[in-house]
Amino acid sequence: MSPERLQRINTLLDQRQPDLTLCLESVHKNHNLSALVRTADAVGLHEVHAIWFDRKGKVKGGTAMGSQRWVKVHHHDSTAAAIEQLHAEGKQVLVTHLSAEAVDFREIDYTLPTAILFGAEKQGTSAQALALADRHVVIPMVGMAESLNVSVAAAVILYEAQRQRQAAGMYQRPTLSHAERQRVLFEGGYPIFAKLCKRKNIAYPALDEQGQIVADDSWWHAMRSA
Repeated sequence: MSPERLQRINTLLDQRQPDLTLCLESVHKNHNLSALVRTADAVGLHEVHAIWFDRKGKVKGGTAMGSQRWVKVHHHDSTAAAIEQLHAEGKQVLVTHLSAEAVDFREIDYTLPTAILFGAEKQGTSAQALALADRHVVIPMVGMAESLNVSVAAAVILYEAQRQRQAAGMYQRPTLSHAERQRVLFEGGYPIFAKLCKRKNIAYPALDEQGQIVADDSWWHAMRSA
């Protein structure tokens, strides 16, 4: 890995916000998924969560513009399981929904660990998600349209979260774990070796401070073997 690429990836990882995430409930349209992941990457999210009831989606190229390689997607089979995990991680779970208790999305403190849940394009968020969420939020609208496209709504809220976190200095305090940093550096710096490791079920090697692989002869032999 070149010094320039090492520096670029490390700069990206220094600003990642692992305690801020999106949770997408049955969002299936690829152009929306791709746009959501692209925005997540732009704001510094390290991962997103996806809930699938019937089929597992996959973020492809195009609208994502390669962002899917830098944002990890966690898959869940149920809304309850996804929200249970997010709560276990200490995150407040927000759902966009116009209800009696809903508040303007700008009134939320996004410097707290936060997950923002969005529902399917047509059906919206499920009743279960609404019941399990900590807060309901709304994006004020004064036009004829009653709602925004899911990727647009996510971008509006995420950039408010970024604004608050930037003001609090959270993008200047790296918080990603060493192990996760090593994983991303290896996959980003040595994509061919990373694919071989996954195919052969071999653990990634360590990288030194210059981004060079630190591995014994057995690891290199395993990489060269058919």
